[in-house]
Amino acid sequence: MEPEVLKREDNGGSLPVENVQALASKNLKEILPRYLRPEAEFDQVSSEESLDIPVIDMKKLLDDQHPLNHHDVMARLHLACKDWGVFQLINHGVSEEVIEKMKIDIEDFFQLPLEKKKAYSQLPNNIEGYRQAFVVSEDQKLDWVDMFFLVSLPVPQRNMRFKPTHPTSFRESLDKYSWELQQVTINLLKFMSRNLGLKPETLPNMF
Repeated sequence: MEPEVLKREDNGGSLPVENVQALASKNLKEILPRYLRPEAEFDQVSSEESLDIPVIDMKKLLDDQHPLNHHDVMARLHLACKDWGVFQLINHGVSEEVIEKMKIDIEDFFQLPLEKKKAYSQLPNNIEGYRQAFVVSEDQKLDWVDMFFLVSLPVPQRNMRFKPTHPTSFRESLDKYSWELQQVTINLLKFMSRNLGLKPETLPNMF
């Protein structure tokens, strides 16, 4: 049974708001009220070592040559998912070259003139594209930032309208970065499946 592909309109939409870059170019004397937030008070976070986020070593998860290390990390992963629902992944295997190239191309895109970026603006009832997303009301507080939301995987959901041609390496960088992240995700889901007593492909096949 093939996984269901969501329709693009199922991703939701966002009310149009003016680009932050456009607002900044107006040399405003004061920040608009929609971008001002009251100071928030946060509960003090304990620094006890027992509250440290679990760290999972992907390299050891993939190492079948040292069973003790492998089983220990598998147990850590299971407890992290069961008790925390979050963990830090180290030695994930995504190359620094791929990560840095993606960062550079993203930065180069945001440094393009506003008019060029507008070619990739969001469409009605769709959060994919350039601008702010998740704006659902006229009085909603906004972040002083523009964003660029892209769907790169699964392939059937790609919309090439939103894949920039400048910088020229953007699409290739995104493909490489997305593919490597996909491999990390698939491997993690396989290990999670095994921890649940399921066949390794059970969870990966659900996505």
